[in-house]
Amino acid sequence: MQIEIRGLERLSLRERQAVYLKETGHSTAAIAAQLGIGQATVAKLLARARAKGYEIVFVLPAEAMGIPEVGTGGDPGDPGELREPEEPDPPRQPRRLDEPSRPDEK
Repeated sequence: MQIEIRGLERLSLRERQAVYLKETGHSTAAIAAQLGIGQATVAKLLARARAKGYEIVFVLPAEAMGIPEVGTGGDPGDPGELREPEEPDPPRQPRRLDEPSRPDEK
């Protein structure tokens, strides 16, 4: 999994660090310990970062979403043979109840 923080250029270094740790699942206490600052300071950094606006984007491989890779060789970069989608079956006409189910029935 990759994480991308959009709007990073608007954040200070400390705000970036706090945002990254928070968005990767760390608690406020863990962030404070990691950065060597108080929990109130972490809360203030995160509030300032939210006010400046940023966006988190997670990039997940297809396997993580349960989507099989496209291709015949199994290589992620191999597009394999792409086929046109098959035409759907034509819609069936409803059968009237008073009609026989087979033409030979009467």
